[in-house]
Amino acid sequence: MKKFFDDIKKDIKFKSAGPGKKLTEDTSQSLIPKQAYLARPVRSLRHAPSEGAQRAGAAALARVEQRPRPKVHTSQDAIRSQVKRELEAEAAALGDKEKAASAEEGELLAKEVACLSVSGVYFTCPLTGATLTKSEREAHIKEAIFMRFEEDAVEASVMMVHTFNKDREKVKAAVDIISKYVDNICKSPTEEKYRKIQSNKVFQEKVRCVEGSREFLLSLGFTSVMLPVEGQDEEEEFLVLPEQSPDDLELMKERRDRLQRGEPVRAQLDRQPQAYRPSPNAQHFELPPEFYNLTAEELKKEQQQKTELVERNAMLRTKAMREKEEQRERRKYNYTLLRIRLPDGNLLQGTFYAWDRLPVLFQFVRESLVDGWQPFELIAPGSQKLRDSEDVALAECNLVPAALLTLVWDAAVQADIAAAGGKSQSLLKPELLESLQTL
Repeated sequence: MKKFFDDIKKDIKFKSAGPGKKLTEDTSQSLIPKQAYLARPVRSLRHAPSEGAQRAGAAALARVEQRPRPKVHTSQDAIRSQVKRELEAEAAALGDKEKAASAEEGELLAKEVACLSVSGVYFTCPLTGATLTKSEREAHIKEAIFMRFEEDAVEASVMMVHTFNKDREKVKAAVDIISKYVDNICKSPTEEKYRKIQSNKVFQEKVRCVEGSREFLLSLGFTSVMLPVEGQDEEEEFLVLPEQSPDDLELMKERRDRLQRGEPVRAQLDRQPQAYRPSPNAQHFELPPEFYNLTAEELKKEQQQKTELVERNAMLRTKAMREKEEQRERRKYNYTLLRIRLPDGNLLQGTFYAWDRLPVLFQFVRESLVDGWQPFELIAPGSQKLRDSEDVALAECNLVPAALLTLVWDAAVQADIAAAGGKSQSLLKPELLESLQTL
């Protein structure tokens, strides 16, 4: 106990020295190290907080911990935000630039189309009458044939056989085998073996592989049946035809003939007849790429070689060399655009295959004239006379990829018409005059 009071006295002397006072030697000696003093157990003189105070303190601490702490923005956060803003601005600027370029490209394309002599090559579906581009033809015709099954399954299946298969030899072989099936049935209608077609290897390789052949057999009355085969564990498919009456047999023969006479369904070239007023631009042609049997890259190369072609033409060449080169040039074109200058100055324009014959051209002109019955000639460039009776291709007459022709009436017939006072006021039919344009 005495030692405890001595320690208290020393503490009082330490505190009484106070700041700024010089400690005496006795006082300084009485100081104990700070670490030892702090580590020494001191009996607390204060009372512990009450239970209510402890609960209140805990609630306050919980409120502080739940309060959202403000986000501290480091330098890296600022850099990321800045980069994000710059990227977004760059993307927006790039998008605006692409939109402007796309709009400019669209305007240029529209100008190019407007400058073309014809917007493109078009076709007409013989089944629906729809006007189609070259890329639309095949899909549209297939769809039209499938739709025809609702009306006439025999006709639709015949169209399938002859249209969907490119190999004509395979088509002929399949048609011959199917015709043989029908002939055997008609000759021996009670013979069951002729009315059963096994789906064996020969059938698969010769008939089934041809699109439309199975559909045609089903349209004749055959049905698919799974039957056991001798020497095999599994059943195989057979096409079985019920026994036919005499009238049914005659109908089968007629359908067989339809299959044999079948032809591919092809989209027909739309000649796009158009009439123009007299114009000094009659010989100016701007053709779309569809007219050329070349790719875009080949067309570009063709333009680059024009100078060389002029130089070669200036060289002395034999007739055989010139003819060979002309034939090679003609093969570059799929179609040709022809204009016919009429006696009244108006122009008639139409699109043709490069290998259409002259009678096709003359027929087109006749169908466009009010007095198409009158005999006439067509004068090609170089004063070459073309006649309806000549079965020559347009390409062989050097009328590709475009040419301006002149129509000349037969002088004797015109004299007779003039003498009778029966001259027509207009040459072109009214539907063409209604759409008269200016080049």
